[in-house]
Amino acid sequence: MTDPLDEVLRGIMERAPEDDIDPTLERVRAVCELLGDPQRAYRVVHLTGTNGKSSTARMVERLVREHGLRTGRFTSPHLNRVTERIAIDGEPISDERFVEVWQDVAPYVHMVDAREQAEGRPRLSFFEVFAVMAFAAFADAPVDVAVVEVGLGGRWDATNVADGEVAVITPVAYDHERYLGHTLVEIAGEKAGIVKDGATLVLSRQEEDAEGVILHAAAEHGARVVREGVDIDVVDRRVAVGGQLLDLRGTGGVYTEVFLPLHGEHQAHNALAALAAVEALMAGGGALDGSVVEAAFADVDSPGRLELVRSSPTVLVDGAHNPAGAQALVTAVEEAFAFQRVVGVVGVMADKDAEGFLSVLEPSFAEIVVTRSSSPRAMDLEDLAEIAVEVFGEDRVHVRERLDDAVTLAADLAEREVDRGAAVVVTGSFPLVAEARVLTGRA
Repeated sequence: MTDPLDEVLRGIMERAPEDDIDPTLERVRAVCELLGDPQRAYRVVHLTGTNGKSSTARMVERLVREHGLRTGRFTSPHLNRVTERIAIDGEPISDERFVEVWQDVAPYVHMVDAREQAEGRPRLSFFEVFAVMAFAAFADAPVDVAVVEVGLGGRWDATNVADGEVAVITPVAYDHERYLGHTLVEIAGEKAGIVKDGATLVLSRQEEDAEGVILHAAAEHGARVVREGVDIDVVDRRVAVGGQLLDLRGTGGVYTEVFLPLHGEHQAHNALAALAAVEALMAGGGALDGSVVEAAFADVDSPGRLELVRSSPTVLVDGAHNPAGAQALVTAVEEAFAFQRVVGVVGVMADKDAEGFLSVLEPSFAEIVVTRSSSPRAMDLEDLAEIAVEVFGEDRVHVRERLDDAVTLAADLAEREVDRGAAVVVTGSFPLVAEARVLTGRA
């Protein structure tokens, strides 16, 4: 007997993938209008940026939920189950509910599909359908606040039919240049497209060119801007067992000794952005209850982001997939752990800057094992190995087709030259990290 969820997913997955962009909001807007504009039934915090979006979204959602409000969270990509993308009160919707939501929206999706195809345009993509389903699921729950992460960019992203009362832009770096542009100015301009009239914009530290573009867009929309380094800041941070202790200066005051169970300086800055977003949402920029902030942050998790999945030897997984993400990864590993020897297991997607990514890892990784995920978008193994040899040298590069073989070899290489302090880091893409989590029993 066919599983109803599998049947629904097969139909949705046959649509254009989320990296096949046809830049328009009209399809999603049309379906939402037919559904009664569910995206307007609750308050919205909208997030974009190059790295840190999902972690920041999870922190925002947890802070809002700690205030006793019902939450919806829409993030991407998923790690192991597609239902992870749509969460109510912090939990992925059930398989049964996923099927019900699809059945609710399907007639309207098909109606718009037919209209678009009759006029020679593509039907809704996989990601567009998911965005519609998330908006509908949140309205039906109903939630008080939806925390919505863009899929790609901002201006033309399917999620941008929602009007974010608070917009958050995490650091902008180079990624998805094929779709967003080849300069930081172009990329930042696309991401600034989520800022709406009269909204509050929480802006993480940016390169000067990117910041200028974003501030100009905010001014055009009359948005109130909360800038890291000007209005808010990470005052202090100390490495702690299982994470870090933070002193954060928000718009409402300074919050001290806040424990965050995530590693890396980048996560401290993500926490700051989340705090400022919730100050704007819940307190009009004023102070939040310190005990609420402490309880929420202490309960935050971010699967697949410098996550410990195995011991002896230590195996960490991290979804870094561009040079900026790689830099955050190596900095966090060096700060949070006292490893004597690190071996990487690396597989990247075909559209990524593999050379730039590997070049950042090279000084910190003793050797790497090149592999690939099962994703059809994964870079060809021989091509990646060739790039890896150019960066690391032939003696430091190994190749394994299967991930389990790659991890086994990496563990052996890591422990071969040291008695203790050996580690394996699996990184390069979220599909690879997802499969590593399954392999190690974390999913």
